[in-house]
Amino acid sequence: MASRLLHRHIREQLKDLKEVTHESLVVGAIENAFQLMDEQMARERRGHQVEGGCCALVVVYLLGKVYVANAGDSRAIIVRNGEIIPMSREFTPETERQRLQLLGFLKPELLGSEFTHLEFPRRVLPKELGQRMLYRDQNMTGWAYKKIELEDLRFPLVCGEGKKARVMATIGVTRGLGDHNLKVCSSTLPIKPFLSCFPEVRVYDLTQYEHCPDDVLVLGTDGLWDVTTDYEVAATVDRVLSAYEPNDHSRYTALAQALVLGARGTPRDRGWRLPNNKLGSGDDISVFVIPLGGPGSYS
Repeated sequence: MASRLLHRHIREQLKDLKEVTHESLVVGAIENAFQLMDEQMARERRGHQVEGGCCALVVVYLLGKVYVANAGDSRAIIVRNGEIIPMSREFTPETERQRLQLLGFLKPELLGSEFTHLEFPRRVLPKELGQRMLYRDQNMTGWAYKKIELEDLRFPLVCGEGKKARVMATIGVTRGLGDHNLKVCSSTLPIKPFLSCFPEVRVYDLTQYEHCPDDVLVLGTDGLWDVTTDYEVAATVDRVLSAYEPNDHSRYTALAQALVLGARGTPRDRGWRLPNNKLGSGDDISVFVIPLGGPGSYS
């Protein structure tokens, strides 16, 4: 639904702009389009019994600027003359811990009697009541000590690390579209209030640089980035594109295919493996490659 309709919402919001006097108007139009898409999903799920949600990573080109909007754990980077320019970041329970904790602190009713907005290095045990333990709240980036109270025995709102981090022990992504009916397992507590449909929008001015045909914008789902670093992507960009003539349009498709196949790995006795013998990506691997310089043009 998002892949079919989100771009239409963006187009309608941009059409409402009489003139683009500042890039913040475009950013606002994109943000509003994401919210409208999420609201449409909420309305239509009731009639169609549709569940679930998705991440969304969008690129808009307008008046010489590229706008990259991300809600979820997909990511985008620009590879320009070998340099890596991040155009998004992942939104996970770890990266948005303080936002989530602040909401839990301001609206404790969203936590019910099952969760605490505080974070501890590990699950607090009943025998540790009255003892001192490290903790951090919505205002803290470091850790401090507190005396363990009865409420601290509740499950933490944010738990786990890395790919295992979860909100309310359920979902590992904190921004996206949909998931209106998602609830905590074996509970009636809704998780949607903690999930944001608003993207982060970053802007890249194409007119500030001279781009060659090897300069590209790479968009990938978490299936790519889970097993591939930015530097490995940049190396693949250089390796694949250098094997083609600059005016060969198929070079960008070949690059996207190489990135997908590289993240998937090759079949071996113990599953799909990468060259370093680590497991290949078990997640969805979708990749777009967008050239920033016209084919055969160095302008």
